[in-house]
Order: sequence, then structure tokens, then C-alpha cells
Amino acid sequence: MNADRFQDIEEKGGLLRLPGRACFRLTGADRVRYLNGQVTQDVRLANDQETHYACVTDVKGRLVGDGFIHASSADSALYLDAEPSLREVLGPRLERYIISDDVELVDVTDEWELWHLFGPEVDSFNGVDGSALRSQRLGCAGVDLWVRKGEPDPDLGVPVLTEEEGEVLRVLRGVPKFPNELGSETFPPEAGLDARAMSYTKGCYIGQEILSRIRTSGKMPRRLVRWESEGAQDEFAVGDLLFGEGEGGVAKKVGEVTSLAFHPTLERWFGLAYLKSSVWPVDSGLLVGGCEPRIGRQVKISSLVNQ
Repeated sequence: MNADRFQDIEEKGGLLRLPGRACFRLTGADRVRYLNGQVTQDVRLANDQETHYACVTDVKGRLVGDGFIHASSADSALYLDAEPSLREVLGPRLERYIISDDVELVDVTDEWELWHLFGPEVDSFNGVDGSALRSQRLGCAGVDLWVRKGEPDPDLGVPVLTEEEGEVLRVLRGVPKFPNELGSETFPPEAGLDARAMSYTKGCYIGQEILSRIRTSGKMPRRLVRWESEGAQDEFAVGDLLFGEGEGGVAKKVGEVTSLAFHPTLERWFGLAYLKSSVWPVDSGLLVGGCEPRIGRQVKISSLVNQ
């Protein structure tokens, strides 16, 4: 993405196709109560005007998946959509706990295509059929448009982003995703998901006890942060290690790069990385390397994710 293209998207917004989103429909009289016991978000808030971000965790409080929930009054259903890679994970996980509940879970991934609109026109946009779901998928206000497969793509007069351009915006705006930042060893608060995806007042769900303890103690093994480089001359790669100064001035590993993107107008690298908790505050400088840090390759921690 060059600087002109980036500026055009920043000014006009854009339309991003999200291909292959895993999509599940839940129907039945117990659908709200059931799903409320499976995810970290309060499903009672679900409606047909906006999405609610949620995590699915295991009994130890670690992530199984994440996704967006909305309700549909047209067919009295709840919908949960997630990253394509989670399709084969979330389906069996949710099915496992349907025992005596009046709930039917159906995988409808192959029926729908998801488009996400963001930018200055979002507030006044009502959708091509009079409806749209308010949704923050790229760290800013947006709307989701679900189109049945085989129907024409939406034409809204804004730039249509490539998948690569969407990835650049995701990284620049500090939005974690599977499998880059999120995985089976991740606690949601480590990735900064507690503010957006978790309710601590709705009652019990799988993994709730562990996550409540983390909230009470305030202690986490690591924390997801944003970082930025000093200039465009250095090269970085996902998996690069971050080093800080240890005892006696010896460099020690404190983290790892999970995502990165080059900012077209600021002309420097930005990225996401996990750091050992409470080791390095915002504005700290770190060295970057493979097995060992190289002099001259430095980054600065710019913020915690979602703060």
C-alpha cells in the first residue's frame, strides 16, 4: 500500500471483504441462556443492530476462539462468526455442551459472505436492504454487511480493500487475531480483550473462575503491546525476538513479534508483540533480533493493546 492509497482510505473509509468467516446459527428457546454459559460476553445484550465481541475459553480460562455475536429477529436466532481457521474448532466445542438444552447449532458458513464497511459515512449508513450491524472489527466504528453467497458484491462508492491492505490496517490499529496473537495458550486479558469481550457481572461460563482470579490479582504472564521502529531502514519479521537490558548489561529475551506492518506515510514499521508482564513500560526501547539482538535494530513500545 503506497502513501496515496493509504491517505485515500483514511479520508474515505473502505469496504473490506472477510472471506470464509466461520458462521454458526443457534435457534431454540434456550439459545440465549445456553450461549451465555459458553462465552465471556453477556449474550443477553445481543440484538439485530450491532455485534458483540466475545471469547470462548476452556476450563482453564485459555482461548478456544473468539468471534462476534448478533441476534436476528427475522428467524429468532443468534449468530456467531469467527476466523475461518476456527470453523473446525468452535463447532465441536459448542456442540459438546448442548445436553438437555432446547438449542440447535447449525454451521451456515457456506451460505454467507461478510463485508465490513468503515469510515466517515458509517454513522448514516443503513445498509443496502435497510439494515446493517454496527461492528468494530478494525479498531474503529464500522458496519457489517452479510450477503448471501451468489448475490452481487456491494457497491458503496468507497475504496474496496485487498486482504493485504486490511491486514495492514489491523496491525496499525492494534487488533489481535488468531493465530498471530491469539491461541490456545492465551488468556484473554493478556491480549487486552477484557475491556471489549468480557463481562464480569453476567454470571458463570466455562473458564470464568480462572479469569476472575486474574482480574482480582492483576497478574498475567505476559502482555500484548504495540511497538514502532525508529525508521524505514531496518527489516523485521514475525517471530523476531525482543531483548531488553538484564543484570550486568547483558541482553535478555523479553518478548516476540507476532504481527508487523509498514506505515505508508510515517515510513516506519509498526507491529504487535507479547512482552513479559511488568518488565518494560510504555516508551521503553528494545533491541530486535533472531537468536541475538543486532545493534541498530531498535523499537519503542508505544502502548498496551486496547489502551
